Amino acid sequence: MPIQKGENPHHPKKGSTIKVEPIRDRKAIKRIKKLLADNPRNLCLFTIGINTAFRANELLSITTGQVRDLEPGDSLDLKQKKNKKYRAVVLNNNVVTAIQQHIKQSKLADEDPLFLGKRGLLTVPSVSRLVKSWCRDVGLKGNYGSHSLRKTWGYWQRMERGTAIPLLMDAFGHASQQQTLSYLGIQSTEISEIYELEL
Repeated sequence: MPIQKGENPHHPKKGSTIKVEPIRDRKAIKRIKKLLADNPRNLCLFTIGINTAFRANELLSITTGQVRDLEPGDSLDLKQKKNKKYRAVVLNNNVVTAIQQHIKQSKLADEDPLFLGKRGLLTVPSVSRLVKSWCRDVGLKGNYGSHSLRKTWGYWQRMERGTAIPLLMDAFGHASQQQTLSYLGIQSTEISEIYELEL
């Protein structure tokens, strides 16, 4: 049956959602970085995305001048579209290195958006398509999209560093701890693991 005008078979029906996953495989993250090594813009987008809790639309709001002179340990303060509040994120060495390589290669002016495409500023749907293709190209099975980047940050914060859920909840701007657990897709895993303790 042909797709009717205005329909998008990949978009959820009204009232339903399609959940995307975090990247739960460290080796897959390395494979994606290797895949993107020859594309500084995409490597920069991926690296910032998985090292911060910024949403895709917030990443796309970054101008070159905001980040040109930043060093590891400096903060990037972006306005959140959802609640109009500013949130500062401290940038690590991986992020700063990726930003500097991208700016150097692209010769962007300070007023230029950091993430330009061939036809202008990248869009959130185009970021989702990129993330899907990167994950597919390194052999990941599952549903991935633009939110997978920030979910990946949260997932590894929780699973590797043991970051407290209230801190992640604050970083994500969630209303409850339950929402954060569900968002990261780790609740069922953690609940099953608590029954492994033998007394």
